[in-house]
Order: sequence, then structure tokens, then C-alpha cells
Amino acid sequence: MAEPHVEEVIQGHPETAQEVDLALKPEEEAFLLSTTGLADADALKKLILDMQAEAAEAFPYPCIRRFDFVKCKISRLPCYGQLLSLVKDDPTALLLDIGCCFGTDVRKAIADGYPANNIIASDLRPDFWHIGHKLFMSDPATFPVTFVPGDVLDKTFIGTAPPVYDVPPLQRPELRSLRGLAPLAGHLRAIHASNFFHLFTEANQSAVAHALGALLAPTRGSMVFGTHVSRPKKGLRTEAPPPAPGYLGNRMFCHDAQSWMDLWDGEVFRKGTVRVEAQIVEQAREDLVVLNPGVTFYQLVWCVTRL
Repeated sequence: MAEPHVEEVIQGHPETAQEVDLALKPEEEAFLLSTTGLADADALKKLILDMQAEAAEAFPYPCIRRFDFVKCKISRLPCYGQLLSLVKDDPTALLLDIGCCFGTDVRKAIADGYPANNIIASDLRPDFWHIGHKLFMSDPATFPVTFVPGDVLDKTFIGTAPPVYDVPPLQRPELRSLRGLAPLAGHLRAIHASNFFHLFTEANQSAVAHALGALLAPTRGSMVFGTHVSRPKKGLRTEAPPPAPGYLGNRMFCHDAQSWMDLWDGEVFRKGTVRVEAQIVEQAREDLVVLNPGVTFYQLVWCVTRL
């Protein structure tokens, strides 16, 4: 994802964030126990802590410190039921999880009925995917999701095609042969992107949105959805005073709900050809210790559906 000087930002302000205790919700613990095959919660906690340490060595994103990699973000989203209904109506529907990290969200979708053979996962850092296999005690044979590593800012990887408004021009590609996402243009029925867009500048958020929009099938009901850091008013994040904590700190660009809707309905897609739902919700961040009491962070929860 071509993040500029990220190592400097994260490692330069270690005093701005504190360690977070691992606290799993009952449904999360049950899911992780069932998918790892472990029967003991203490053994599960030790495994997660070991994988956290390994992932932090690969790249110390704040979401690693906060254990977001074991949280089922996808199933918390309001349009998750829409995703499951989509694949019931079309058993061949392809799902892409972009910025997949350990693959926890696709594993949750599979547990809830999405066919593993219809899923593509992608991340800039393949180490995270390999650590996910260690966490969930799987391998490519037992977990047949196609993983395609790459940089979404690389046009040879993501493609430069415009959105498709009629039948995709080419036959659906063989997933196992993929070396990039460009061959998927016009073929994906769903794209999940959580904790992803806020990694980019405003210009690159627009570029990535256009690229992902081109991958989406023209079929009615095709959807791209997710959640990421936001603000009530579009602009650089100002809630964090210097030294700015977390990933990119106050260099992080945030859309508001209206600007996000305008991006997809009228810029990425022709005006009126998609329905965009976007809502800003408050986000607790007790791990950021340099903030003044009462400072609030925000998440944008959103879904774009083709009409």
C-alpha cells in the first residue's frame, strides 16, 4: 500500500499508546475456539499473544497491538446479512477481502456459509496471511481461499479499467492462477474493505475506490462495504494533538459521511447507479494515552450497492 514513512510514525511515538488487554466477546471466543480447534480458552489466549508478537515483528500496525486481527469486523457490519443473502441467491458470487490481514473476516464468512472456493483475500504483507494459518492451524489445502498479495497502488496489480455497466467482457478468471486483481474487473459480486481506506491520502483513497469499483460486477446487488476511521467533517484527523498517536497520526485523511457518499455516487460510479449508505459512529480508544479526556474518535460504517 506504499505507506510513506510509516515505520517512523509508529516507532517514533511509542509513549503515546499503551498495551491493550486481550478481551474477547463470548461469540468471538466461541468462533476462535471452533476455528482453531482448541478446547481451552487459556491455550487460545496464549496462541493469540504469540501470534500478536510475531505479527508486530512483521509490521507494527496499531490494529495488531489492539488485537483487531482476531475481531470479526465483517459480521458486525449492518450489511453483513445482505452479503450472505447475495451468495444464497448466487452460489457462484465472488467475494474479495482487501487488506485481509490474518484472514479472520473471511473465515467468519465461511463459517456462516460463504463458499471458501469463491473468496479471494489480498494484503500488501503476505506475512500476515501466513501467521493467520498458524493462528487458525490451517494450510492452503485445508483452507482453500485464494490469497493474492500485492500493492493496490500498483496499477499493474489492481488494473486501470473503468467500472463495468454491462456484461463483463471476459470469462471469469481461474482464481488459482491470479497474480494480481486486474483480471477480476467486472467479476466480483462483493468487496469487503475494513480498517483499510484510512491508510491512504485523499488522492489515493479516490484512486483505490475507482480501482475497486472497476472490479465490481454490474449485476444488481453487487456490493462494496466496510468501515474505517472517519471524522464528522472531512479533513485531516485533528483529534490527536502532537505527538500524533497511532498510524499516520494527524496526517491521516478522513472522509465524512457525505463526502464518502459523493465519492462513490457520481465519481466512482455514474450518478444514480449505486445506493450508498454511510454512517459515522463513535469509537472508543482508551489505548491512546496522550489524548485529553473526552476526545472522541470516529468510524465510518458504509455500504455501496449497485442498482
